[in-house]
Amino acid sequence: MIRLILYGTHGCHLCEDAEFLLSKAIQAKGAEIPVEIVDIAEKLELEHRYGVRIPVVRDSASGAELGWPFDEERLGEFLHSLS
Repeated sequence: MIRLILYGTHGCHLCEDAEFLLSKAIQAKGAEIPVEIVDIAEKLELEHRYGVRIPVVRDSASGAELGWPFDEERLGEFLHSLS
């Protein structure tokens, strides 16, 4: 089962765009895919790892990541690669 994490931070307009695009891509896939939204500002380790790369979508099982910039089509390809 695919379980995604969307790394971002509060007030990041790109992160909001990514959340919207991810929602649309999941809906287009027609699947129930849980997404955990994680604010990297809450953990120093995450801030160091993702600070200049957010938003980042990560598959929690495989560790595969898709970093910004991406569009709905690229997200769809990413989700398909996880199936």
